Amino acid sequence: MNREEALSIVKEYVKNQKLINHMLSVEAAMKWYAERMAPNEVENWQIAGLLHDFDWEIHPSAESHPKDGIPILKQRGVPDEIIDAILGHATHTGVPRNSLMAKSLFACDEITGLVTACTLVRPSKSIYDLKVSSVKKKWKNKNFAAGANREEMVQAAQEFEIDLWEHVGNIIASMKSIAPEIGLDGDN
Repeated sequence: MNREEALSIVKEYVKNQKLINHMLSVEAAMKWYAERMAPNEVENWQIAGLLHDFDWEIHPSAESHPKDGIPILKQRGVPDEIIDAILGHATHTGVPRNSLMAKSLFACDEITGLVTACTLVRPSKSIYDLKVSSVKKKWKNKNFAAGANREEMVQAAQEFEIDLWEHVGNIIASMKSIAPEIGLDGDN
């Protein structure tokens, strides 16, 4: 399995551009961390990030996502380590996050959505001028991005053994690398 094959799966199963942008954001974050923590595994980490929500439109409930999408991934030849990480990114599956890849995916998933929301309410609508301090301010407002599970983000950072706010800075940096592709490069 390579990135192009993973992207073809995404294109086959995902039509919602916001969901695609989320998956690309998680992929960018996974790549950022893999380059620093597992340089020989960068593509596998990217694929895990890219595919983690590929089945959300066909299985849009906690009971079925992501476990009901796994047979499709197995049929397409996705390696077990990536499948285990995808299963572990959802706490309701009960699948333990035993690998660094799985811990990274769990840590990168939910937080990219919060960073996206923080970017889109900025006057510039650009991630290029988003600071960690801005995310901290929005974090405190429980009505802002109310669907973002803050407890899960804290848990994920702890499991990944990284300070939450350092992690937010890393996520911002990773998403800047693909800002035009995910629509976060502002109104310029």
